[in-house]
Amino acid sequence: MYKTLVSRVAQLTRCFLAALVAALVVPASALAAEGRAALEQEAQQIYQKLVAKQPAAKALSRDAAAVLVFPKITKAGLVVGGQYGDGVLFKGGKVAGYYNTAGASYGLQAGAQQYAYAMFFMNEKALEALNQNDGLEIGVGPSVVVVDQGMGKSLTSTTAKDDIYAFIFSQKGLMAGIGLQGNKITKLND
Repeated sequence: MYKTLVSRVAQLTRCFLAALVAALVVPASALAAEGRAALEQEAQQIYQKLVAKQPAAKALSRDAAAVLVFPKITKAGLVVGGQYGDGVLFKGGKVAGYYNTAGASYGLQAGAQQYAYAMFFMNEKALEALNQNDGLEIGVGPSVVVVDQGMGKSLTSTTAKDDIYAFIFSQKGLMAGIGLQGNKITKLND
C-alpha cells in the first residue's frame, strides 16, 4: 500500500513537472513570435494603469532612475512550482532593455496564477546591480520593498529611502500568496 502511494505521488509529480515546464516554455516562444514591440506596448499599457491607480507608484515614477515592468508573469505549482515572464526596462520614458524573470519554489503550494509587477529602481547603484553577475537575484543585493496597500497609502517620494520598490498587481488565478524572493531577473540579448 505504501509503495503504491509513493509510486502514485511520484507519477503525479512527474506529470505536473512536465506541464509546468510546458507552461514556462510557452511564454519564451511567445516573445519571439509576438516580437518585442508587442511586449513593449503591453508593458507600457499596464505601467500606465498602475501609475493611474496607485498614488505611491505615481510618486515613485517621478524620482525613479528606471522602471522594470513585467506585464505577465505565469506561476504554477503543486509542491514544486515555478514562474516565468518577460519585461521591459524603461529609463527616461524610453526602452532601455528587455528582461525575463524566472524562479522556482518548493513547499505546500498548489494552483496557477498570472500577475504583473513593476520594479522602481530609485538610484543608479540599484540599476547597475540589475546587469551585474548575469542578472539580479531578488533577495540578494539591493533591498527590494514590496509595496502593499497599507504602505502604498503613506509612501511618497520623500519617504522612499530604499533601493527598489516593487508593485504586484493584476492577479488572476487560484494560487495563494505571491512573493518575489528567489526570482532571478536576467537581461535578454538585444
